[in-house]
Amino acid sequence: MDPVNHTPAYDLLVRGGRLVDGHQVTRADLAVRDGRIAAVLEPGARAEARETVDASGLYVLPGLIDSHVHFRTPGLTEKEEWANGSRAAVAGAVTTVIDMPNTRPATFTPADAHAKHALIEGNSLVDYRFHAGVNPDDVTLLDEFTPREATSAKAFLTGHHTAPHVLRDPARLDGLFRLAAAKNLRLLFHAEDDDVFTLLDQWQGEPRSYRSYEAHRPRSGGIVAVAKLIELARRHGTDVHVLHVSSKEEADLLAAAGAAGIPITFEVTGHHLSFTTDDTLRLGPRIRLSPAIREQTDQDRLWQAVIRGEVASVGSDHAPHALTDKALPAPDAPPGLPGVQELFPALLTGLRRRLPGGDAEEALKIAVRVMAEGPARLFGLEGRKGALAEGHDADLVLVSADTNWWLRADEAHAKVGWSAYEGWTFTGRVEQTLRQGRSVYARRADGTAVFGRPDGRWLEAQVPVPAGAER
Repeated sequence: MDPVNHTPAYDLLVRGGRLVDGHQVTRADLAVRDGRIAAVLEPGARAEARETVDASGLYVLPGLIDSHVHFRTPGLTEKEEWANGSRAAVAGAVTTVIDMPNTRPATFTPADAHAKHALIEGNSLVDYRFHAGVNPDDVTLLDEFTPREATSAKAFLTGHHTAPHVLRDPARLDGLFRLAAAKNLRLLFHAEDDDVFTLLDQWQGEPRSYRSYEAHRPRSGGIVAVAKLIELARRHGTDVHVLHVSSKEEADLLAAAGAAGIPITFEVTGHHLSFTTDDTLRLGPRIRLSPAIREQTDQDRLWQAVIRGEVASVGSDHAPHALTDKALPAPDAPPGLPGVQELFPALLTGLRRRLPGGDAEEALKIAVRVMAEGPARLFGLEGRKGALAEGHDADLVLVSADTNWWLRADEAHAKVGWSAYEGWTFTGRVEQTLRQGRSVYARRADGTAVFGRPDGRWLEAQVPVPAGAER
């Protein structure tokens, strides 16, 4: 207690939990003041606070960062709204998201980013950043961005229903790499080659069934695009992050390039870790995705990349569509599914099934590496997010690691109200999520959810760590 005014030294104490970072699990208490972690204390250390959270028997993780979401604001809010997306996020242990630029209008200028923030403010349970969008007609628009608006920019090398802005011109792609290197912008890519897909479409026509979709958007498109990006990164020294890698060949190329010192990293998604082409017979258009779902051998290689530390981030690519849209005939059904709520439990469950002895603590450490520490480094949030350390935001997740549970449709918080994971049995459940030391999600004993105040912030960011420096 303060002896003068008799007020507690801290706003919040989290007692009795096991704290997880990317390398170790320790028993400690956390003290929070003014929304930040003020101290990491010995278990049971004498301290006073206005509020205490009992984390006995639970693991405490830093709030996770999903660096790949499509919350559909502005212009596509019939598919998702920020309030719904952020509820799904905090229910899934995510306290910070980085939203993709392919909205209507797209985030092509700093003014677009500020207009987007104006629509989100007051509706978000999570803190947020934006990826800038690459305008294929004028890549130099990126020169207007400062780190306030974006430290990264996404380009599409092929398109689909909600991604019409495709960068096809090799000279403009080369110019994009030069500009990004000069500005210290990390380039993100949907890396599938549009020329490859155009040739195939001219030859074989449109897919006639959901099952045949993968054959029309095969691994060759990704392999060709990744090979081109590796050479451009080598030539220009530009930091590149390849999104939603789907095949074993792409993973091999990217892991080899990273090991050779080329400034290129990669992401895998929860759905490519969770589903294979065999699941298409059961789930049909629900798992129609871009890139497409691949074979079991591809999924095995992606899990290997996560466990080995070759993957820099795991993202959800949360991209909801109404079921009425997903059930359109095969050529018209849009790719994408809701996933921000399901990502962490799917990742944790998959790791438990693949690690020797189903080691819960090793699985949690890996999850923190790829969903907290990695994204914080990649996108300029180190020192603020992604760690349970003094001075960091008090974004905390309390996890019951051995609880088995299944996801019901009425527990899916995305606006579209469905999940490809309905009926799955997960191991490891989020019991409570705190952002800035305040509860934004808590699970009641009856399974219902209690959400906090939607006062998430548009975050400041630093120039991110160059690729290779984080290896």
